[in-house]
Amino acid sequence: MNGDNGAPAEIRGLLDERTEARASRDWDRADALRDRIADLGWEIQDGPRGSTLRPLLPVEPTTTGYANPDDLASLLDQPSAVAASVQVVAEDHPDDLRRLLEGLAAHPPSVSWELIVVANAPSFELEPIAAIALGVEPTTLRTSERLGWADSRTLGMRRSLGEVTVLLDTSIEPTGDLLGPLVGAFDDPTVGLAGGWGVTSGDGRQFVDAPAGEVDAVEGYCLAVRRAALRTVGGFDRRFRFYRNADLDFSFAVRDAGWRAVRTEALPVVRHEHRGFLSLPEAERDRLSKRNFYRFLDRWRDRPDLLLHGDDR
Repeated sequence: MNGDNGAPAEIRGLLDERTEARASRDWDRADALRDRIADLGWEIQDGPRGSTLRPLLPVEPTTTGYANPDDLASLLDQPSAVAASVQVVAEDHPDDLRRLLEGLAAHPPSVSWELIVVANAPSFELEPIAAIALGVEPTTLRTSERLGWADSRTLGMRRSLGEVTVLLDTSIEPTGDLLGPLVGAFDDPTVGLAGGWGVTSGDGRQFVDAPAGEVDAVEGYCLAVRRAALRTVGGFDRRFRFYRNADLDFSFAVRDAGWRAVRTEALPVVRHEHRGFLSLPEAERDRLSKRNFYRFLDRWRDRPDLLLHGDDR
C-alpha cells in the first residue's frame, strides 16, 4: 500500500501511476514520474511494503500542499536589506526556542537584523513564543508536513534578506551581543563562512575541534554565511535529512566556491543539550551519522586541496 503522508490528491495519483509503471517494468516512465513528483515537492521512498511519500523542498515555487508557494520563492537574488538574518527552526521542545529568543531579546544585536522562524510542522503553538519582545517582527514560514533537516534550513536561508545569514540551533542561549562579532568576521572579504565552533582535518584522517582562526568547516550550531556565498551554493544538500555532517558538506561547498571559513573567538553564548543528538537511540543515531558521512566522502574525498592539512591526508 502506498503511504501518502498528507500529500494532496494530485501527488497521490502520480504515485499510483508510478506504482503501475513499476509493476509493468516501464522504468523510464517510473523515473519520469519520480522526477515530476519531486518537482512538486515530494520525495518517494520505495520499500518492501510499497512506496511512501515525504515532503521535499522543491527547487522552484510550486503548490506542494504543505507550504504557501510564496514562501518557497528565493529572495537571494535581491539586494540585502539588513546586516544579518537570524534563522531558527521550530519543531519540538518549545522551551528551547523560548530560551534562545529570550536571550536575543535580553541582549539586542548591535547590527540591523531580521528573524526568520521556520515552523517545520511544530508540535506546539508558536503564538505565546512569538509574543517575546525582540524589537523586530519575525517572519514565520509554516509547513504542515515536516521537512528534513537540510530542507528546513535551506527554506529559511532562501527567504533571508541579510548580508549575512546566521543559523542558530535552539540549543544556543545568547548571553550577550551574538551578532556583532559574527558579522564582524566578514569584514575580511575572503571570508564566506564563520561561526562559534569549527573543525579541521587534524592528521588528515578525522576532523577535530579547532581554535579560533581558519578552519575546514564551521559547525551548524551557530553558522553564519555571506550572502554572496549563499547565493552561489544555494543551501544545504537536501539528502541530509538528519543533521550530522550536513555542516561539513555545506562548509566544503562554500570553500570550493573560493571562500574561507573561520571560527570566531569565543561568542557570548551557552550551548545546551542538542535535541537532534538526544532524540534518537544511539544505534540509529550512529547509522544516520555514518550514512551522512559517506555522502560527504562521496562528494569530497578527492579534494584534499580543500583541507588545511591536505598534505597530511
